[in-house]
Amino acid sequence: MASALLACGRQLSCALGGLSLGHQALGAIGGAFRRHASSHAENTNTFLREALVKLDYPEKLQNLLLTPRREMSVELVVQMDDGQIEVFNAYRVQHNNARGPYKGGLRYHPQVDLDDVRSLASLMTWKTAVMDIPYGGAKGGVTVDPRKLSERELEKMTRKLVVAIKEIIGTYEDIPAPDMNTDAKVMAWFFDEYSKYKGFSPGVVTGKPVYLHGSLGREAATGRGTTFAIRELLKALHMGKIADQKYVIQGFGNVGAWAAQLLWEAGGKVVAISDVAGAVHNEQVRGLDIGALRKHVASGKPLAEFTGGAAVPKQDILLHPCDVLIPAAIGGVIGPEEAKKLQCKVVVEAANGPTTPEGDMVLRDRGITVLPDIYTNGGGVTVSFFEWVQNLQNFKWEEDDVNRKLDRKMADAFAALWAVHKEMNVPLRTAAFVVALQRVTRAEVHRGFD
Repeated sequence: MASALLACGRQLSCALGGLSLGHQALGAIGGAFRRHASSHAENTNTFLREALVKLDYPEKLQNLLLTPRREMSVELVVQMDDGQIEVFNAYRVQHNNARGPYKGGLRYHPQVDLDDVRSLASLMTWKTAVMDIPYGGAKGGVTVDPRKLSERELEKMTRKLVVAIKEIIGTYEDIPAPDMNTDAKVMAWFFDEYSKYKGFSPGVVTGKPVYLHGSLGREAATGRGTTFAIRELLKALHMGKIADQKYVIQGFGNVGAWAAQLLWEAGGKVVAISDVAGAVHNEQVRGLDIGALRKHVASGKPLAEFTGGAAVPKQDILLHPCDVLIPAAIGGVIGPEEAKKLQCKVVVEAANGPTTPEGDMVLRDRGITVLPDIYTNGGGVTVSFFEWVQNLQNFKWEEDDVNRKLDRKMADAFAALWAVHKEMNVPLRTAAFVVALQRVTRAEVHRGFD
């Protein structure tokens, strides 16, 4: 399979050599690991360009693959509860749809800007390709601190956003999903507002409430996918089973909590966990009791006050000794200094972009395997695809069916990137981008340019 993909890539490079696809300068590719400012966009492109170097694609093909198809900026005018008028900047970037409709989350955050959304849209193109689901990549966001809005104000803003972008989204065009500070409730508002203009359209967004055309298994999907990814990596590295390892998890939100729960249920020993406010560890035979810890946190108590473990400084969580380290919080947490001090055998990137390019190079030099984010956290978009298919069929699957299909997708995706990793002798991150680039390129070329 890997040989066929590589051969296809070489043929496409030659075929595109004479095409005129534009001449937007991308900078010197050879300097893939020069030190950059730590922005998500720059880090993503650094890793991407390393794969492009391995594939030896001509610059005009690189332009085609890296340039977004459409970028939309709008202003949302909202009357607040106190009568004041506020204007919020919103963005939707559609990066590539060669393999299917655009797909990507919608985030509400005060630091959202066009560069951030552009980078995340690109990342979605490669993530859907790695997972081999028939989507392209997109992303959207609103520059807002949702904590400062009432629920009514948040709903009004969401509905204004739908009205502003409704002509470029749709069940077969572009399908948003939850992301940072958006959830099933926001998706329900989105679905409802869009349906007012376009008719009943449950497939226009994913991540909806289960009782409103959502999918069973979606809430746990990213964490469950991370667990499946760990299982596949441990088998490939001959490290044994999930139950044979000690785990440290940075982040106890949706992804971190579900990954911890499922690893613990499989017999894994989770020895330390952190959240935004603190960290806790337990080195006893079974480590932390994750079921009890989740109940503790759900009751509103601080994680660090959990009586089944001892508090530790949250800034030291990444340096805690373990077999498998799982950053499941924010990006850019493993730079070169942190990478020099990690005490783990494997880093599994459940968060988006937790390792900087400089940190990644240190980990390579140290022989620490990194399972990249575009594969590891692909469970979420995969079950979003399953939800979309159920909406098209107007038929809800059983949760066991969803989980079984997700297991198969995670296993197949790992097999593809592991084959390229072995054949090309490149890190797993580079292998993942190579697989993704070749799949998108093949679709682009076979669909034509006229």
